[in-house]
Amino acid sequence: MTSLPPQPLSPLDGRYAAAVTGLSDYLSEAGLNRARVEVEVEWIIALTDRSLFGSAPLPDVDKETLRGLYRDFGQAEIDWLAEKEAVTRHDVKAVEYLVRDRLASLGLDAVAELTHFACTSEDINSASYALTVKRAVTEVWLPRLRSVIDALTALATEHRDAAMLSRTHGQPATPSTMGKELGVFAWRLQRVADQIAGGDYLAKFSGATGTWSAHLAAAPDVDWPELSRAFITGLGIDFNVYTTQIESHDWQVELYDRARHAGGILHNLATDIWTYISMGFFAQIPVAGATGSSTMPHKINPIRFENAEANLEIAGGLFSTLASTLVTSRMQRDLTDSTTQRNIGVAFGHSLLALDNLSRGLTEISLSRDVLRADLDANWEVLAEAIQTVVRAEIVAGRSQITDPYALLKDLTRGRRVGAPELAEFVRGLDIGDAAKQRLLALTPAGYAGLADGLVDRLG
Repeated sequence: MTSLPPQPLSPLDGRYAAAVTGLSDYLSEAGLNRARVEVEVEWIIALTDRSLFGSAPLPDVDKETLRGLYRDFGQAEIDWLAEKEAVTRHDVKAVEYLVRDRLASLGLDAVAELTHFACTSEDINSASYALTVKRAVTEVWLPRLRSVIDALTALATEHRDAAMLSRTHGQPATPSTMGKELGVFAWRLQRVADQIAGGDYLAKFSGATGTWSAHLAAAPDVDWPELSRAFITGLGIDFNVYTTQIESHDWQVELYDRARHAGGILHNLATDIWTYISMGFFAQIPVAGATGSSTMPHKINPIRFENAEANLEIAGGLFSTLASTLVTSRMQRDLTDSTTQRNIGVAFGHSLLALDNLSRGLTEISLSRDVLRADLDANWEVLAEAIQTVVRAEIVAGRSQITDPYALLKDLTRGRRVGAPELAEFVRGLDIGDAAKQRLLALTPAGYAGLADGLVDRLG
């Protein structure tokens, strides 16, 4: 058997590449290296802007030329770094050499020694990961999550009055509306999305063990903590002053736990929609040319929701591993975080793939209101709750002598179906006031959804 030509090992880089392509611009190895170049370049500019060590501020034209090293970062730089890292066996050092090489070619040798000045690799890495993860989340992943929330909100509004039989413990229960049930998911997801949007993206820039020791040795009169803070916040991320050699990654733990939480809610959504489809509550809209089953032509399989379910489980496992691993570092530094963080893109990739499938799936279903009505009409016994509650109110008001309304309704309805005529006959024989009796006689399962439709108005 002949060997295949080089193939992607992950389906995210093969079969599903189109659905997750936006993430690779940030969370790939090349995306990380581009951010590293950005941090190195901006550090040189920050130091020269302050005329440190006899340097002079660079002219604007030189600054823009220097910034071109990361703004125009491409295949040539990717290949250069791969070749250099094969020698250095150190990815951040390879980036430093790239910047030095480009400084020479730009005629900026005079500031070459400011490249990576007083930095440990984690200074560059923590800032680079904060930049790339923040950009991936805010520009790619979070907008896709919000698009699912928007789609759910729109469906909730559309179906706000579509009464449906609830099922608690899988059994017929007090009716709701499909709009309200979808609205629950929209509200849950919005809450977590807002927490993610308000999260920190922290970086350190304080040297080998977080003490600015080398900085002070070189320039004891400089307020290095304030300079570092201004530099990091100037990049658009947040500064952590209390660190070891590494930034402690707590912000990442918080983010991945929240992303996993959002994934759990989405998983719940996917399995509920799948169940509603199997019950006939939702009909799937046929897609021209698509095949549901290789042998059963009639089938339209709910593959969007099944794909989402599986990928959310994979993403959740990865997010959980990221959070549990990154929260710990032995004493001042170990390298378990290094290889772990290289999988951030994989975790968000599977999550993004799930969001893509959910977004598509929610546009490929149609509510079958006739099925909802038939289900309600077959379960009049769910009105037992309303009847016994009204009877209890009548007892308190002095308009009834019934002694145990709950037991009375349990004897009538538990474990068996009760139709509309039988229930009406039972209500007519109740010892309650006429107004309450007429109110109950007018009640139907479809009309027993309480404030469900109005609750949808509170979304957003």
